[in-house]
Amino acid sequence: MSLLVIGLSHHTAPLTVLENLAQRAERAREIATDVIGSATATEVVVLSTCNRLEVYAEAPAFHPAVAAIGEALAVAAGSTAPGPALDPRVAPATPGDPRDELAATAAGLAEHLYVRFDDSAVAHAFTVACGLDSMAVGEAQILGQMREALASAQAAGQAGESLNSLFQQALRVGKRAHSETEIDQHSVSLVQMALEEAARTLGPLSGLRVAVVGAGGMSGLSAATARRAGAGSLTVVGRTPERAQRLAATTGATARPWAELVDVVAESDLVISCTGAVGHVVTALDVLESSRRRGGRAQVLVDLALPRDVAPADTWPAPVDGVTVIDLQQLGRLLDGRTDGALLRRVRDMVTGEVAAHLTRRVEKSVGPTVAALRARAAALVATEMARLDQRLPDLDDATRSEVGLAVHRIVEKLLHTPTVRVKEFAMEEGGADYAAALRELFDLEPKDIANVSTPPKRGGRA
Repeated sequence: MSLLVIGLSHHTAPLTVLENLAQRAERAREIATDVIGSATATEVVVLSTCNRLEVYAEAPAFHPAVAAIGEALAVAAGSTAPGPALDPRVAPATPGDPRDELAATAAGLAEHLYVRFDDSAVAHAFTVACGLDSMAVGEAQILGQMREALASAQAAGQAGESLNSLFQQALRVGKRAHSETEIDQHSVSLVQMALEEAARTLGPLSGLRVAVVGAGGMSGLSAATARRAGAGSLTVVGRTPERAQRLAATTGATARPWAELVDVVAESDLVISCTGAVGHVVTALDVLESSRRRGGRAQVLVDLALPRDVAPADTWPAPVDGVTVIDLQQLGRLLDGRTDGALLRRVRDMVTGEVAAHLTRRVEKSVGPTVAALRARAAALVATEMARLDQRLPDLDDATRSEVGLAVHRIVEKLLHTPTVRVKEFAMEEGGADYAAALRELFDLEPKDIANVSTPPKRGGRA
């Protein structure tokens, strides 16, 4: 079996590609069903956030699983769902054939995808959980997102022993990184970075009018950060009035109805938008109208959403004076290198140790049933021979019989000790599974023998 992860993130893909996937979030969640349906993986967990889409899988064979996951990602990116005959390698595509679209989409994604397997997959999962791979290094939000991804897979029956173990340990490692280091205190959040960048245009926030569009977790962080930074006035606009009012109450802000969004944008010096909407919340025409009403006074629009809430400047019908847009891609570039190097090394060292420990446990579990089956076979042989001894020498006294039994057990134990220890050691090396397979062949261990010792016995019910 191979443990692997295939995905793309802000490190490998431009904002437009991530935005395209985010707009099809529902389709992305079906990737696990598609991959398991292809019989190329036995377990699948899909981690989908605004900055990454990753597919973790436990697969019988590496290459078929990679191909199936790659195709599922291409479909999630917007291609027509391919049937078995729509593989572009099967036959030449004809004009208008959906294979053209699938092939183009797959080719477009391929340059942004990364693949990790076995120990590298474990290291990647732990690194992500610690926030080391996040746009805002050290952020803890990823822990909740990984927990939700695992829960979703568990509910669908798509996470088994391997991925349950991987994700649960990754969550423990992430919590340990935050409790034993200062990584979350040293990291600069997206909101903090956005406010610092906005101040370059607007100056200090004190006295400025700030609006937050949206009422979710990131909106709450934005409102609280803006309030601490000394915003002169704070307004919250949300699509759900109740949530907007709750957020406003906790941050000393004023809640305004969604219908007044354009008015709020025009009245605000700084607008921070982070909704989960598909499509632009602040359109190009809204930007033009706001600028007209403001008479060209400086304004900053911070877009923390994916898909983007604010229409990009290159889609505006005409240049707009005085308006600056800050999006996730810009913030990602600004955040690079903002975290303490020594701190990062400390967390990475922690991850390295945790990866080694996890791999050791994984190897022991993989060869454990084979070793247990071998010992069970040996014990059965000893029992058979002792029974035969009883038949041949029925008058043998108990003391002598006990001594013979102990001698036989000691011989068997010494014979088995070296191969069982070495198979665990070899299993840590490349191709380690082959050693366990060789042991099964040498001692003629049937699959049912291994299953019997690796499956807990069922408890009997009441008669």
